[in-house]
Amino acid sequence: MGFLKRIFKQDKPAGASITAGRRPGAKKASTPKKTAAAPTAAAANNAPSSSPAAENEIPLCKIGLTGEFDESGLAKRVTLAFDEDSQLDDVETLWVAQLSSKVVLKGKVPSQAILDKMIAVAKDVDGATAVDTSQVEIG
Repeated sequence: MGFLKRIFKQDKPAGASITAGRRPGAKKASTPKKTAAAPTAAAANNAPSSSPAAENEIPLCKIGLTGEFDESGLAKRVTLAFDEDSQLDDVETLWVAQLSSKVVLKGKVPSQAILDKMIAVAKDVDGATAVDTSQVEIG
């Protein structure tokens, strides 16, 4: 059993990727477009600096395995990355979570070398800005 199956109780879906929807030929991940009336000149002058397109983008940490919106998207893509790395076996005593764009590893790993490899793999997943290992025990 792999990390994805054990932690999220799901098999790897067809087309799953750790690259946050940037697979060749994949559509850019976004939420449905909002429709709004054209702004007046006064409203345009007071409008925030972000563009409407930016408001519709899914944050990288919320993009799921196949480019869909998923609150646990980053954690799922990290578990998939662990499963796809031939040097990592499923460590049944380790769990993966996320706090926004921070990957949180919890539990116990057999060695510092395995933890270091997991940190490197997790940092390489699109949308991961940090990896918290404060809840990991070695041994």
